[in-house]
Amino acid sequence: MIEKLKRIFPSLLHYETIPTQINNELKWFFLNDSEIISIHPVDLADKDLQLLNTFLQPYDTLFPVLSNEEQQWRNWLDGKTDFPANSSMAFRFVYFQITPNQIRPKVFKEAINELFETNTVVLWESDREGIIIESTENLEDSISYKEIIDVLMSDLYINIRFFIGPFNNSLDRLKELYEQVIAGAHIAFAYSEQSVVTYLEAVPYLLLDQSDPVLKQELHHLILQDFRNDSEFIHMVEVLLESNLNISVAAKNLYMHRNSLQYRIDKFYEKTGIDIRDFRQALTVYLAILAGNQ
Repeated sequence: MIEKLKRIFPSLLHYETIPTQINNELKWFFLNDSEIISIHPVDLADKDLQLLNTFLQPYDTLFPVLSNEEQQWRNWLDGKTDFPANSSMAFRFVYFQITPNQIRPKVFKEAINELFETNTVVLWESDREGIIIESTENLEDSISYKEIIDVLMSDLYINIRFFIGPFNNSLDRLKELYEQVIAGAHIAFAYSEQSVVTYLEAVPYLLLDQSDPVLKQELHHLILQDFRNDSEFIHMVEVLLESNLNISVAAKNLYMHRNSLQYRIDKFYEKTGIDIRDFRQALTVYLAILAGNQ
């Protein structure tokens, strides 16, 4: 179909994903939910335009127009303008990923602005992912995405995930940092099912992703042994680490009696010789669990 249309309309361009920057001088049409085409008006007589409007859905600009601040960040990332010297501003890149076809970017941007009570800087990578750029002069005023995630998903009826990059106040290697956050998010989401993952939390995932597959398989088998398919034990270790190895807190979060949790920890020690009450040994077990997630 595309080739036939190109013979009729030589200026036709085909996009498998919706581009984030649209040339409004062209005419745009959907082929399906994600693929679109553009045609220069010089190739379109009135009857051609009427025919295309009949058989194809005209594309209404999906993305909000870039604000002045968003355009400035885009220029900095593309190296078109220099970042101001001696800036005291701290910033971080926050990657987000939305389930396809749940919300239009314009609606999402409006909701984020309302929730954050500010004109948020959002740079879209596609209609389902992008980067929020959070700037602040006081880190204590930074947004807690783990606190707002439930509100955002329930209010908008969407599934969304965040990957929180580290704060920076240097613009050296800005484009590289931007791309690293996106790449890190994709790796972290492959290992974790959490809706919000910070860069610090993702470090074990990033390290494991660079490991040899054979080594990961050996680590999973040698450390976990007969417990590698025990989903309750794996969940227990994850909660124990999240509870800073505090057995009382972990038992409460697991809805278990403290003695029951202690029994399972002792059982693992008897079978493997590994004491997950020790931080370094617990971390090794956690890495072995992650290695088996791939």
